[in-house]
This record gives sequence, C-alpha cells and structure tokens, in this order.
Amino acid sequence: MSSKDPSYTLVVTNASIKNNVTTSITYIHTHNKSIIKTVHYVVNVTSTEVELFAIRCNINQATNIYRISKIVVITDSIHSAQKIFDASHHLFQIHSASVLKELRKFFVQNHNNSIKFWECPSWCNWSLHRAVNKETKLFKSLPQYLCKSS
Repeated sequence: MSSKDPSYTLVVTNASIKNNVTTSITYIHTHNKSIIKTVHYVVNVTSTEVELFAIRCNINQATNIYRISKIVVITDSIHSAQKIFDASHHLFQIHSASVLKELRKFFVQNHNNSIKFWECPSWCNWSLHRAVNKETKLFKSLPQYLCKSS
C-alpha cells in the first residue's frame, strides 16, 4: 500500500479516558495528507463504546470520499473493531448495523473495494498513530453545561 495512492484512505483513531471523560480523536488521510479530523468526547461510557462510535463515524465518512476504493482503519484497540462484525454483542449492535450498512453500499459500488483493520499499539511509535495518541491524551474538554458538572 502506498499512502500516495489516490484510491487509499487511512483512518487513524485513538481513545483515552481521563477523569471519567473519554476522548476519541481520528484523522482521515488521503494522498499522504490529513483531510478530516474528528473529535468526540463523552462522559460515563467505556473506551470500547467510544472506539466503536469513532470507527463507525469515520468509516461512514471514508466510504463517501470521492474515488476511494481501499480503506485502512488503524487503531490500537483492534478488539473494539472486531466487535463490529460480531452480531452476538447486543450492546454494540447499533454500531454494527450502521457500519455494515455503509460497507454494503461501499462494496456494491465496486466489488474490488476493500477495507482492512490494522492494529497499531502505542508502543509501536508509528508517526501517524503517535500524533493522534498524543493529541488524545492532551485534549482538554470544556464542560457544555457548567451547572451540571461536578
């Protein structure tokens, strides 16, 4: 795979929990450039739920990028990505249904389209994942409703 190949998109995602606030940051790269950045933060959910939500949103975005036929999702929690394709996990079926719906449309467009999931643990220190990992850990969320924060 070449990161300069115009048919490829890389989805690099990471999540972090700090003080009961889970933050997920994802970058979508094409042509060796970041084109989309998403930030999600939420209180009182597990990192698995946030990872699945981030993967779901970013697969939906990546499948709609013009001329993209190959998607590579890079995450340090491959166990979360695997739950997308396991229908026995009732807690995560809403994410599974959404991702599978988008992937079905993506594969119907062209039978040569593909998606791969790569695990990149933080200790690998790969530059793109390291940047997302660092930003996730340093992200400071601002409470939206100050009267409801404790």
